[in-house]
Amino acid sequence: MPDEVRARYERIRAEVGDAVTIVAATKYVSVEEMAVLAGAGIEVVGENRAQDLEAKHAVYGDTFRWHFIGHLQSRKAKTVNRICELVHSLSSESAAKRLEIPALAEVNLSGEETKSGVGEAELDALLAAYSDVRGLMTMPPETGDSAASRPYFRRLRELATERGLRELSMGTSQDYRVAVEEGATLIRIGSVLYRG
Repeated sequence: MPDEVRARYERIRAEVGDAVTIVAATKYVSVEEMAVLAGAGIEVVGENRAQDLEAKHAVYGDTFRWHFIGHLQSRKAKTVNRICELVHSLSSESAAKRLEIPALAEVNLSGEETKSGVGEAELDALLAAYSDVRGLMTMPPETGDSAASRPYFRRLRELATERGLRELSMGTSQDYRVAVEEGATLIRIGSVLYRG
């Protein structure tokens, strides 16, 4: 199993280039299964829930570089501060007040109520609330057509460029190739890594 995951990881790494950070999304990966990722040479993992982050980090510690990619609640910021090197999903001033590590501001460009993130109109207020925002993140609507994500990725890049922000976390298993074409510096992938 680690060999299969390693082969997929190396194929994606060759495809996207060294300038793009591959974040292995581990929301559905058990504590035990994390050993497969370590064996496959994966360096950066992204967790969605603070309690899972804590449990996995307790076992694997510095085996990985840890990112937080789920909705960040202000009361969970202490755990994230202790473990992670980057948060992809800063979307509230209350969380910003408790955060102590570099972050990306999450922008909800699709306007979907089920998604976290600030709207374009609220972005500058969020950036003003936290001094260590390195870039932006977005999640376009789910689609079977990866090209449909392109306008969202392009708009995120424009917003970042206008504000002098360099990092762009965009693209998942469904559309990471399009995201890289549009300037992603981080991609968050799960199923394509684990199941091919």
